[in-house]
Amino acid sequence: MDPAEFDAWYDQAYPRLVHQIHAMIGDREEAADCVQEAFVRAWSRRRDLSSDGGRDAWIRTTAYRLAVSRWRRMVRGRRDPDRALGLATHEGPPDETRVAVVTALRALPEAQRRAIVLHHLADLPVAEVAAETGVPVGTVKARLARGRTALATLLHEGAHHG
Repeated sequence: MDPAEFDAWYDQAYPRLVHQIHAMIGDREEAADCVQEAFVRAWSRRRDLSSDGGRDAWIRTTAYRLAVSRWRRMVRGRRDPDRALGLATHEGPPDETRVAVVTALRALPEAQRRAIVLHHLADLPVAEVAAETGVPVGTVKARLARGRTALATLLHEGAHHG
């Protein structure tokens, strides 16, 4: 992929990928930093990245791994581990529904949260979620089912306590 193609891909994919990683990790600033770093790494590999959805998956996987690594380093450094999971401020006033969903997502186990984000926000078929996360299709289906049930409960409880 030539530099102009790369720039066009970046412009088109960056906001969507930041949104997806934000939903996975719960921190918008951290998501933006990690997606940016993943694109920096992709630049040197741009000739090897396919032109289909595989390159978005590469960015998403790389950004997610960067976020996990940063979070682990922060925990080891005995700094406040909740910062990595907190809701960062974003442009404009927060939308109540969005805050409720991100808060509920944070309460899910990481594997369920990641499956839900990839399937429902990134619109990946179950087989692609399985490939990206390295688990069998049946495991993804189980994580999605358990995650959706837990989310419904959390959102329902949140609506009654708000």
